[in-house]
Amino acid sequence: MKTVHCIAFILLIVGGLNWLLVGVWGWDISRWLGGMDSTLAKAVYILVGLSAVLELVTHSKSCKMCKKDGMGSM
Repeated sequence: MKTVHCIAFILLIVGGLNWLLVGVWGWDISRWLGGMDSTLAKAVYILVGLSAVLELVTHSKSCKMCKKDGMGSM
């Protein structure tokens, strides 16, 4: 499960950086991946979304900060 968590975390970083690029410069990573209609761009967006869902569901079990604050049982 640690490997899945690490991959999900990396994908969330990619997603977050993409939103930063869109917000600051109006540049979307999907342009580099062949546009929004490309299979590769869609796959990346789906994986980033699934990573967010995974982290949302498993966050309190793996987050040291939530456990430290007593929120680990959420």
